[in-house]
Amino acid sequence: MADFDVAIVGGGHNGLVAAGYLAKAGAKVVVLERRPIVGGAVITEEPWPGYRINTFSYVAGLLRPQVVEELELSRFGYRPMLYDPQAFCPFPDGRSLSLWNDPEKTRKEIEKFSKRDARAYPKYEEFWDGVLDLLEPLLLAPPVPLADLMAAFPGSAAEELLRNLFLRSAQDFLDQWFESDEVKVAFATNAVIGEMVGPRTPGTAYVLAHHSIGTLDGLRKVWGFSRGGMGRITEAMAKAAEHFGATLRTSAPVRTINVRDGRTTGVTLDNGDFIEARAVASNADAQHTYLELLPREAVPPEVVREVERIKSRGAALKFNARLDGLPKFTAAPKTPGPHHAGAIEICPSMEYLERAYDDGKYGHFSQRPFMDCELQSVADPSMAPPKKHVMTCFVQYAPYSLKDGSWDDFKPEAAERILDTYAEFAPNIRKVVKDWQIVSPLDIERTLGLTGGNIFQGSITPDQIFSFRPILGWAGYRTPIQGLYLCGSAAHPGGGVTGAPGHNAAQVILEDLPQLPR
Repeated sequence: MADFDVAIVGGGHNGLVAAGYLAKAGAKVVVLERRPIVGGAVITEEPWPGYRINTFSYVAGLLRPQVVEELELSRFGYRPMLYDPQAFCPFPDGRSLSLWNDPEKTRKEIEKFSKRDARAYPKYEEFWDGVLDLLEPLLLAPPVPLADLMAAFPGSAAEELLRNLFLRSAQDFLDQWFESDEVKVAFATNAVIGEMVGPRTPGTAYVLAHHSIGTLDGLRKVWGFSRGGMGRITEAMAKAAEHFGATLRTSAPVRTINVRDGRTTGVTLDNGDFIEARAVASNADAQHTYLELLPREAVPPEVVREVERIKSRGAALKFNARLDGLPKFTAAPKTPGPHHAGAIEICPSMEYLERAYDDGKYGHFSQRPFMDCELQSVADPSMAPPKKHVMTCFVQYAPYSLKDGSWDDFKPEAAERILDTYAEFAPNIRKVVKDWQIVSPLDIERTLGLTGGNIFQGSITPDQIFSFRPILGWAGYRTPIQGLYLCGSAAHPGGGVTGAPGHNAAQVILEDLPQLPR
């Protein structure tokens, strides 16, 4: 008799979601996490006493409401906070654009830059609502082939959707809707975030769609915080999994996934312990699973070749800091102001964004980087001591491999560029930043095992989504090894704190479990 029905490799958020669903259905489950804490990239740490930092993942919004409800995450401490405005975009000429949760307020903001764009904005939002009506039912189910998806639409409609969503660049797509460069760039940042692509790269319109699936408090296309930090999400997931009967083991790195006669028999830990299981679900990315955890002879050569071709190029670093005060923006001097409570986008033009990408694609950290910055302590005082603040910036473009030098040596120079760029819009930033840390793509790979420092476990461009994810022929969570499954972001529907891959993999495992040998 096996020790467990299912052993899950990795205690990231999708591994915990899979464990919760499997245990709730009555399966005997163990989660094996190599670090001393569960949560993977969704953790909150205290690098400075009293200052709570979202070290890696830093915003909530994509977590599927069905997962929250069915695993009772609110019961176990998950408290989402919708922020408003959704984005504050300062510009060098002293103007700014804020995107609010109230569409009419956003329309009036856009009208400051273009009356034509203000008229186009409601139709733009209506377009995305239609796209989400299409995509949302597909998130919590095995991936459909793109050809089948297109076949669901009549001739010209399918072609138009294919062109707009999967073939066009964000630049070309936004050019259809808006004339103001400031309005375009306010939306374009979601089309490149986390990816080594620029706004003119074909396929980035889909990346924009992927980052528009968030739902909080009944609103779509929105982002927010988890009260107390992102770690509260995975703490709730861990408590839920244990409540339903799962076993969680930390400091338990898996050395190998064991295979005999074409099927998995369990895993062996670094300390030599063998854990027998009828099924194994890997929350690691596809490269780590197929190329490092499995015996090479167990993986068909054609699968090895396809896995080696997966694009997993890191594009971003995290700049985390403790602050004695708040940045004071030239474009919005009121401090504190509502603009401090949501996302602050340091990216003044489409050309700026493309030039930042030009540096990155040739192996250099951007001279003037794009930054998505949050000050969660403004909305959530539990994150910092009284009258103090924390800031986290997602900074692009930061290639995994620097052309000159190493990330271990380059961090001080990267910090200088970040602060110099920030100071162009908030001149007091150096006065209020008291300590900082940089988490490079190399650090992300070392700490979390994400190949190339890619936060999505593989790019989410159109050639690596739906039935192409992680590789063509093995996109439905199952693998060529009987009883082995992928349950992390390497599988459909991809990266972000959605919980969807964990949910979907659990359903497939439960479907197979009665037939798997004991």
